[in-house]
Amino acid sequence: MLQLQVLRENTEAVLEGLAKRNLKEADTLVLKAIEYDNHRRRILTQTQEYETKANSDSKKIGDLMKSGKFDEANSLKKEVTQHKALIKENNDKLDIVEKDLTQVLYKIPNVPATIVPAGKTPEDNKVEHTWGTVPKLPDGALPHWELIKKYDIIDFELGVKISGAGFPVYKGKGAKLQRALINFFLAEAEKAGYVEIQPPIVVNEDSGYGTGQLPDKEGQMYFVNADGLYLIPTAEVPITNLYRDVILPEAELPVKNVGYTPCFRREAGSWGAHVRGLNRLHQFDKVEIVQVTKPEDSYQTLDHMCQHVQGLLEKLELPYRKLLLCGGDMGFNAALTYDMEVFSAAQQRWLEVSSVSNFETYQANRLKLRFKNKEGKTQLLHTLNGSALALPRIVAAILENNQTPEGINIPKVLVPFTGFEKIG
Repeated sequence: MLQLQVLRENTEAVLEGLAKRNLKEADTLVLKAIEYDNHRRRILTQTQEYETKANSDSKKIGDLMKSGKFDEANSLKKEVTQHKALIKENNDKLDIVEKDLTQVLYKIPNVPATIVPAGKTPEDNKVEHTWGTVPKLPDGALPHWELIKKYDIIDFELGVKISGAGFPVYKGKGAKLQRALINFFLAEAEKAGYVEIQPPIVVNEDSGYGTGQLPDKEGQMYFVNADGLYLIPTAEVPITNLYRDVILPEAELPVKNVGYTPCFRREAGSWGAHVRGLNRLHQFDKVEIVQVTKPEDSYQTLDHMCQHVQGLLEKLELPYRKLLLCGGDMGFNAALTYDMEVFSAAQQRWLEVSSVSNFETYQANRLKLRFKNKEGKTQLLHTLNGSALALPRIVAAILENNQTPEGINIPKVLVPFTGFEKIG
C-alpha cells in the first residue's frame, strides 16, 4: 500500500510512474485517495478544536461554580455537552472516511521503479541476460506430457479422479524427482544463509491483506468458507506475515527466510496446448526465498537474490534467460520484477520458472513492518521475495531437455538427492 505522505507530496511522480502500468483508473484512484485524506485531515483538525474548547470550558465550569456563578456554569455545561456530541459525530465520520480511504489505497498498485520499462504485454519485457545452449533433441523427441505417460511418473487422470484438472499425482521416480528438487533448493538456500521456515499453508484475511493478495487476487485463491481461511498461492504470504506488526532491531537485518510449501492457484488461466501438462496447475510445489532489508540495501539484495536463482538454473544445466518486466506485465505489489525463464526444447518455448521482486515499502506499509534506525527513528522496511524455484516447469524442462533414446538423464547435481541417474 502506498504511503499517504508519498501520494500527497509526490503526486505527479506517482502518476507518472503508474502510467507505466497502463491502469486507466490510476489517476482517479490517486486523486480520490488524496481527496479522502484531505477530508480526514479536516475532520481531525475540527475535532481537535472541539476537544480543546470542551477541555478549556470544563475547567472554567469548576471556577464558575466556586464563584457562585451557577447560570454561567450551567450555560457552559450545555456548550460542553454540544461539543462532545460534535466530537462523537466527527469520530463516526472519521471511521467512515478512513475505511473509504483504505479501500481506495488497496486498489492503487505499487509505483514501478525508475528502470521499469513502459509496456502492456510480455512482449514488451526486456531480456537482460541469457545463459546456456539449447539442447538438440533426438528424432522422435516428446513433450513432457507424453514422456510422463511413457515412463509412468506423473498421472493427470488419477488427479482428475481424486480432485479435478490441474492436480497431478506424482508416482515412483516422478515423486522422487519432486522431493529431490525440493531438498536441493532448500540445501542451496541454507548455504546462502537463508533460515528455513515451515509455515502454515492456510492464512487468515489479515495475512492476505498484509502481503497484498487481498483484495487484488481474491478470485485466484481457494477459500475455506467455514473458517475464513485461504489456501496460500505462495509461501511468500505466511513467511512475510511472520513480521506483521513487528519492529525489528537494526542488528537483525537483513532477515533471510526460505520455505517449501505446496501452492494453490484457483484461477490458473485458460486451458489449451500452451498450458498442457505441467505448464499450468492448480496445485504445485515451490521453494520461496524472502528477505526483509533496510531501504538503502534492497536493490543490492534483489541482485543477490537473482544471482541465487540463476545459480540454481545453471547447476541444473537448464538454458535460461532473465527478463526485466515492463509495467503492464508486473505484479500489483511489485516495484520491480525480474523473471527467469527456462527453454523447453521439446515445446520450443520459454517457460517462466521464477519471479524475483522488490516491493520496497508497499507490503511493509500494510504489514506495519518497521525498524529503528541509528537515530532512533522508526522507519518502514523493504520486503523482497523470489521463487527458488517453482517445480512444475523445472520438471517439464528437465524431462524434455534431457531425454535420450535410452531414457531421461537426471542432472548430475540432483543425483545425490534422487538416488538414480536415469528415468527409463
